[in-house]
Amino acid sequence: MPSLDRQADLQEAAEEELGRACDLGWPDLSKVTPWGDTYEGFTPAGRSALFERNYLWQGAAGGDICVEVVVYQPEAYERGVRLLRLIARGAGTGGA
Repeated sequence: MPSLDRQADLQEAAEEELGRACDLGWPDLSKVTPWGDTYEGFTPAGRSALFERNYLWQGAAGGDICVEVVVYQPEAYERGVRLLRLIARGAGTGGA
Protein backbone atom coordinates (compact mmCIF):
# COMPACT_ATOMS: atom_id res chain seq x y z
CA MET A 1 0.00 0.00 0.00
CA PRO A 2 1.44 3.41 -0.92
CA SER A 3 2.17 5.69 2.00
CA LEU A 4 -0.42 8.45 2.43
CA ASP A 5 0.77 11.97 3.18
CA ARG A 6 -0.09 13.06 6.70
CA GLN A 7 -3.14 15.20 5.85
CA ALA A 8 -4.67 12.57 3.56
CA ASP A 9 -4.03 9.94 6.23
CA LEU A 10 -5.69 12.03 8.95
CA GLN A 11 -8.61 12.79 6.60
CA GLU A 12 -9.16 9.10 5.88
CA ALA A 13 -8.97 8.26 9.60
CA ALA A 14 -11.49 11.03 10.42
CA GLU A 15 -13.92 9.83 7.75
CA GLU A 16 -13.76 6.27 9.09
CA GLU A 17 -14.25 7.49 12.66
CA LEU A 18 -17.21 9.68 11.69
CA GLY A 19 -18.86 6.71 10.01
CA ARG A 20 -18.50 4.66 13.20
CA ALA A 21 -19.62 7.60 15.34
CA CYS A 22 -22.88 7.78 13.37
CA ASP A 23 -23.65 4.04 13.44
CA LEU A 24 -26.33 4.53 16.08
CA GLY A 25 -29.47 6.41 15.18
CA TRP A 26 -30.96 9.40 16.94
CA PRO A 27 -32.98 7.39 19.52
CA ASP A 28 -29.87 5.68 20.93
CA LEU A 29 -27.60 8.72 20.66
CA SER A 30 -30.12 10.97 22.39
CA LYS A 31 -29.70 8.86 25.54
CA VAL A 32 -26.00 9.73 25.82
CA THR A 33 -25.91 13.28 24.41
CA PRO A 34 -24.06 15.42 25.39
CA TRP A 35 -21.00 13.19 25.54
CA GLY A 36 -17.42 13.16 24.34
CA ASP A 37 -14.30 11.03 24.49
CA THR A 38 -10.70 11.05 23.29
CA TYR A 39 -8.59 7.96 22.74
CA GLU A 40 -5.24 7.02 21.20
CA GLY A 41 -5.24 4.97 18.03
CA PHE A 42 -3.65 4.53 14.62
CA THR A 43 -4.46 6.00 11.23
CA PRO A 44 -4.84 3.82 8.12
CA ALA A 45 -1.13 4.41 7.34
CA GLY A 46 -0.13 3.39 10.86
CA ARG A 47 0.55 6.84 12.33
CA SER A 48 -0.19 7.31 16.00
CA ALA A 49 -3.03 9.81 16.49
CA LEU A 50 -5.65 11.01 18.93
CA PHE A 51 -9.30 10.47 18.03
CA GLU A 52 -11.81 12.85 19.59
CA ARG A 53 -15.54 12.16 19.32
CA ASN A 54 -18.30 14.47 20.59
CA TYR A 55 -22.08 14.27 20.55
CA LEU A 56 -23.68 17.67 21.14
CA TRP A 57 -27.18 19.04 20.87
CA GLN A 58 -27.37 21.28 17.82
CA GLY A 59 -29.74 23.62 19.65
CA ALA A 60 -32.00 22.80 22.54
CA ALA A 61 -31.72 19.41 24.23
CA GLY A 62 -33.91 16.87 22.47
CA GLY A 63 -33.34 18.31 18.99
CA ASP A 64 -30.85 17.43 16.29
CA ILE A 65 -27.49 15.96 17.35
CA CYS A 66 -24.20 17.30 16.01
CA VAL A 67 -21.55 14.59 15.78
CA GLU A 68 -18.02 16.00 15.77
CA VAL A 69 -14.85 14.00 15.10
CA VAL A 70 -11.31 15.38 15.31
CA VAL A 71 -8.26 13.28 14.42
CA TYR A 72 -4.85 14.78 15.12
CA GLN A 73 -1.32 14.00 16.15
CA PRO A 74 -0.59 15.05 19.75
CA GLU A 75 2.01 17.63 18.79
CA ALA A 76 -0.17 19.23 16.08
CA TYR A 77 -3.84 19.63 17.07
CA GLU A 78 -4.19 22.65 14.79
CA ARG A 79 -3.22 20.50 11.75
CA GLY A 80 -5.75 17.82 12.56
CA VAL A 81 -8.91 17.05 10.63
CA ARG A 82 -12.31 18.04 12.05
CA LEU A 83 -15.54 16.66 10.54
CA LEU A 84 -19.15 17.26 11.52
CA ARG A 85 -22.39 15.47 10.71
CA LEU A 86 -25.89 16.33 11.83
CA ILE A 87 -28.27 13.56 12.88
CA ALA A 88 -31.83 14.85 12.64
CA ARG A 89 -34.23 14.26 15.49
CA GLY A 90 -36.10 11.05 14.82
CA ALA A 91 -33.49 9.60 12.42
CA GLY A 92 -33.24 5.82 12.76
CA THR A 93 -30.08 3.75 12.77
CA GLY A 94 -27.43 4.52 10.21
CA GLY A 95 -26.88 8.19 11.08
CA ALA A 96 -27.20 10.95 8.53
